[in-house]
Amino acid sequence: MVTCLKCNLSEPVLKAGFVRGKQRYLCKACEYHFVQPSAGPIQDRRRLQTTIGDVAKSVGVAPSTVSRALNGHTDISPATRQAIIEAAHLLDYRPNVMAQSLKSRETHTIGVLIPDLERPFFATAVSGIQAVATEAGYRVMICQSKESYETEVSNVRALVASQVDGLLICHSRETRNFDHVKPKACRGIPVVHFDRVSNEVDSAKVILDDWNGAFSITEHLIQQGAQRIAILAGPESLLISRNRMAGYQHALKSYDLPLRPEYEVHIEFKVEEVVAALDAWLALPEPPDAIFAINYVNAFDLLVALKKRGVRVPQDVAVVGFGDDVMAAMIEPGLTTVDLHPYRIGQQAARLFLEQIQQKELFQPHTFVISGELIIRQSSLKGTGDSFRLSI
Repeated sequence: MVTCLKCNLSEPVLKAGFVRGKQRYLCKACEYHFVQPSAGPIQDRRRLQTTIGDVAKSVGVAPSTVSRALNGHTDISPATRQAIIEAAHLLDYRPNVMAQSLKSRETHTIGVLIPDLERPFFATAVSGIQAVATEAGYRVMICQSKESYETEVSNVRALVASQVDGLLICHSRETRNFDHVKPKACRGIPVVHFDRVSNEVDSAKVILDDWNGAFSITEHLIQQGAQRIAILAGPESLLISRNRMAGYQHALKSYDLPLRPEYEVHIEFKVEEVVAALDAWLALPEPPDAIFAINYVNAFDLLVALKKRGVRVPQDVAVVGFGDDVMAAMIEPGLTTVDLHPYRIGQQAARLFLEQIQQKELFQPHTFVISGELIIRQSSLKGTGDSFRLSI
C-alpha cells in the first residue's frame, strides 16, 4: 500500500499515470501528486525525459498510436487523440528533436556566426535573420567569433557537427583563410555570407554597396569645402575596407584632389590605433580638414579624441563615419554617416538560405547588393542646419 508523502494517508491514494518512467500517484485527500522515491541507483539522465512509451502506457495504447495522434494523423479517433494530448501535457512530454532530425536529415536550425553580438550592427542583422527564419519555421543558433579567426573556425566546426541546415556567416577581421567555409568542410550545407564576405568561396552573398557609400560621403565632404580629406580604413585584407577605400579615392580623383598617402591609414579598428593616427595627422604641416572613418565606432573615438585636444568639429575638422547607430544622433555634434540597413541585410541573408533550400541543385549562388543611405548631421556641416537623409 502506498502512503501519501504529504498527509501520510494511504486509503485516498490512487494511481495517476507515469512520469519520467515512474508510477505517478494522486492523493484525493490533499490533492497532492507524487512519485515514490527510488532507493536504487540514480537513473540514466536520458530516462528522466518522458518518452512516447510513457505516454502510451498512461493512456493504454501503442506508442505508434501516440506518435500518429501527436502528428495530426486522421486515423485516430477524437476521444483517443484528446486523451493522448492530455496525457502528454500531464507528463510534460517533449519530442526528441535530435531523433526527429536524424530521421528527416533536417534540424530546421540555421547556424549564424558573427564577429561580435554586442555591436549594434551585428545584433540588428541577427534580428533580421531571426524574423525571416522564425516565420519559415527555423530556429537560429548564434555564435560569435569575437574577431578571432581560431574561434571562428571552431564555431563553424561546432555548428556543422550540430547538423545545422545552413550557415550564415560574417567573417572576423583576422580571417585570411577560408577553407573552413568551403563545401567540403561544411559537408555541402548551404553557406550564405553577409557584410564581410569572401570571394574565394562560391556562395550566396549579401553586401552593402560600399563603393558608392564611400564615394557619396567623401563627395559630401568635398561639397562642404573640405580639401584635405583623410581616411581611417580597416585591415587591407577586408573586402569592405578595400571597397570603401576605392570609393573614397575615386571621389577625390573626380574632384581633382590629390591622393596623399599620409592621409590614408589602415588600422585594426582599435581605439589606441585611432588616437595614434589622429595625433600623426595633427602633427603634419598640413593636417586634414576632414576625416572619414570607415567604421562608425572609430568615428566616435575620433570625436572624443578631438574634443580632448581642443579641436573643434566641424569648424576645424569635419568627421564622418560609415554605419549608423542610435548614438550617432544623440552625441554632440551628431555624426554624419551611412546607414547600412543591417536589419535588411540579415533578412536578405536568411531569404537567400531559404531559396537555396527550396531550389537545391538548381540554386545559383549570387550576390545581393543593398544600397545605403547617407545621413548628414552636424559633424560635417560647415553651416547650421538640421540633419537629413540622401539615398545613395
